[in-house]
This record gives sequence, structure tokens and C-alpha cells, in this order.
Amino acid sequence: MDLPNWLVAIILGLIEGLTEFIPVSSTGHLLIAEHWLPKQSDLFNVAIQSGAVLAVLPLFRHRLQTFRNWHVPENKTLLLQVTFAFLLTAIGGVVLKKLDYRLTENTRNVAWALIVGGLLFILLEAHFKGRVLSARITWISTLLVGIGQLLAACLPGSSRSGTTILGAMASGTQRATATEFSFLVGIPTLLAAGALKTLEAIRHGDPEDWSMLGLATCAAAASSFVTVKWLLRFVQTHSFSGFGLYRIVAGLFLLWVL
Repeated sequence: MDLPNWLVAIILGLIEGLTEFIPVSSTGHLLIAEHWLPKQSDLFNVAIQSGAVLAVLPLFRHRLQTFRNWHVPENKTLLLQVTFAFLLTAIGGVVLKKLDYRLTENTRNVAWALIVGGLLFILLEAHFKGRVLSARITWISTLLVGIGQLLAACLPGSSRSGTTILGAMASGTQRATATEFSFLVGIPTLLAAGALKTLEAIRHGDPEDWSMLGLATCAAAASSFVTVKWLLRFVQTHSFSGFGLYRIVAGLFLLWVL
């Protein structure tokens, strides 16, 4: 599809913002879009995540402000849990880099990751249906969220928000709390990933259209703000089964199209 670069940047930015924080895999959706649109660099796909993250900061300003009172036991525990999940992901990322781990470029694997994740959401919601789940994040939840982020980093299509929410819910955490914690852990994780990728590109002198990257980042921020605000209300009264079904359909579509 022959579209001007600025329109391609906006479309991809909107897709990133709409899918980054809901558990449907932004990577999978960008792959589908790139079937018709020009393929972008790894820097582009990672950096626009930063826009999606920055947009949610105002929505969590009250929660983030509580970290100032870190001496309060509850706030201190949450801060330590977010830090632990982030560091687990960061250390795991360094190890993968030392091992020269390469992300799969096999679209079929991405599609199957979507499908399997969708099935897990449906099964997990069915398993916990009617049960009273915890409104607190435990250290088991924290560990599973950190592992979930590592899994998402190794397997594109599994969805960072999807694996972390699944991990927290699997340990008995209610979906609203699991969703909020997934977002909180995602803030330092995605910002760090975007910053590192950008610094590497600058240091190596990689060619990049920075104006288009900036435009896509702004589009991602706008769509992310709206999406996250909606999702935080949605999970109060709805399950993730619909997202699970959507993932299965998207995965099957990806297998068929690509």
C-alpha cells in the first residue's frame, strides 16, 4: 500500500498505543499492519512504546505519588515489588544479550503465541469464575510477573501485558489489581527498553527518520491514554475472556494472511 510516510507513522503509532497495554500483543498487530504497510526498524517498534508509556503516567499519578511516602509499609512493599519485577526482567535481558539471543522472526510463532495466550485467558477465567480473589499483590505474583515479562521478551506475540496479567491472576490476584500492577511494572521496563534502543542507534549511527518516529510516538501516546483509561474501568466489571477469544481470532488471521 503506497501511503505517505507521515500517515504510515500515525497508523502504526495508533496501533501501538491501542494494543500495548491490553493483553493482545502489540507486536502481533504491528506484524499484521506491516503486511500492507512498510516494515519499520526495530528501533521504531521499540521506541514508540515509550510514547504509549508516557501517556499512562497521568492516569497513575496518584499511585506514583504514594511512592514518595515509601516509609509507609504498604507503599514500601509495592515499590520493592515493582523494583524486583523490573530488575528480574533487566537482569534476564542482559543475560539474553550476552548469550546473543535473537528474537524469532517467524510469523507463525507469533501467531501461535497469540492463540495459546488467548486459550490461557479463557481457561484461567473459567477456573476462577465465582471465586473471591486477592486485592493485594503477593511476592509470588511479583515473581510470576517478572517471569512473564521475560517470556514476552523472548517470544514476540505472547504480549507483555498478557503474560504479566496472566502471571498475577494465576497466583490468585483479582484482575483489576493484576492489571494495575502490570502497568506499573511496564512503566520502567518499557521506558528503559526504549532509551537503550535509542542510545544504541545514536551510538552506531543507524539511519532513522526521527521526525516520523516522533510523530508515531505522539500517536501512540494519544491512543494509549484513551485505551488505558477505558481498560481500567472495563476490568472492574468484565473478564478477560473476550480478549482471549480476540487473540485466538487474531492469531488464526495472522496464520492465514502471512
